[in-house]
Amino acid sequence: MKAVGLKKYGDINVFEDIDVPKPSAPQKQQLLVRVKATSVNPIDVKVRGGVYDDYPDYFDRVPLNKDKYQILGFDSAGIIEQIGPDVTRFKVGDEIYFVASPFGHGSDAELVLSDERGAALKPRSLSFEHAAGIPLTALTAWESLVERLEIKEGEQAAILIINGAGGVGSIATQICAKILRLPVIITTASREETKKFSKEMGATHVINHHEDIRKQINDLKLNIPLKYAYITHTTVDEYVKICADVLSPFGKMCSIVQGNFDFYGTPSMAKSLTFVWALLGTKVRYGIDIEMHGEVLEKLSKLIDQGEIKSHVTQTFDFNCENLKKVHDIVEKGKAIGKITLKMNT
Repeated sequence: MKAVGLKKYGDINVFEDIDVPKPSAPQKQQLLVRVKATSVNPIDVKVRGGVYDDYPDYFDRVPLNKDKYQILGFDSAGIIEQIGPDVTRFKVGDEIYFVASPFGHGSDAELVLSDERGAALKPRSLSFEHAAGIPLTALTAWESLVERLEIKEGEQAAILIINGAGGVGSIATQICAKILRLPVIITTASREETKKFSKEMGATHVINHHEDIRKQINDLKLNIPLKYAYITHTTVDEYVKICADVLSPFGKMCSIVQGNFDFYGTPSMAKSLTFVWALLGTKVRYGIDIEMHGEVLEKLSKLIDQGEIKSHVTQTFDFNCENLKKVHDIVEKGKAIGKITLKMNT
C-alpha cells in the first residue's frame, strides 16, 4: 500500500513516499480501516523529530526498530474494510473516527489497524476531513477536564486554558462551555485571528500570553474562584508558576506537555494546590479503561450532530508527501489555529 513515512527521525525532509505491505488481518478487537482523512498533532511533530519524551521507553517500542520505517498519524477518519473476531460495536462499511495506537503504524497511509475501543461512528454531519481532526484532541481534553481535574457540570468556578486557539485548547473550551457549563472560561491567545477563534469556541475572556497574565486576570475582577488551570502549551515551567499565583486556594492545574519545574517558593503549598498530568496514551500503555475512549467519542458524535460541539478543523490539504511536510511545518512553528487535516484522494 502507499503511505508517507520516515526511515529516520529529523526535520520535515525525512518524510518520503513509501510503498509498504498492507497491515495484517485484524486480530481480536482490531479494525482494518481505509483512511479517508488524517490529521497532524504536536505528537506527530515530536515523534518525527525524535524528541518525543512523554514515554521514557517510546523510541524502544516504535515500529521503526522492526520494520525499518514508521508511519505517523494518531487520529483519523475512514471506512472499515475488515473486523477482528472479537469486534462487537462495528461492521464492515461503517464510517468511523478514531485514535491510532501510539506504538504502531499510524494513519498517514491508505490503510491502518485500529482498536475498536478507540473508535466511534463518525458524526453524520461532518465530512471525513472535519471528523479526522477531533478524536485525539477531544479525548485528551475530556480526560484532562473530566477525569484528571474532576470538574463538575455547572460548577460555579472559572478555568484558565493556556493556548485557547490550539487543537486541544479549542476543543477543551467547547467542552467547558457546552458540556461542563462553566460560567467563566479564560483562554490565552495573542493574534487577532486566534483571539477571535477562541471566542468562537466559547471563551468568555481572552487574555494575551505575551503580556502579564497575572495582571490581566486580576483586572477581570472575577466574582467566582479561579479554581482550574489547563496548560496545553510550552513553556510549562513558567505557566506553572503563574498558575500557582492566580489559582484560588484548593485549586487544580493540569498539563499535557512535559516540563521541568519546582513548586518551591510558590504559593502552591500555602494554597494546597493540586497538579496532575494528562497523557491520552496512559490507558493504552497500561491497558486500563481503554473502552472509555470509544464511549466518549460516541457522546461527542451525538453532541456534534446536535450542534452543541463543532469541528475545530480550520484547514484541510490534499494528502501527499509535500503537503504533509507543509502541515508539520505549520504545527511545529506554532502557527496552526485549531486543527489541520489532510484528505485522501481515494
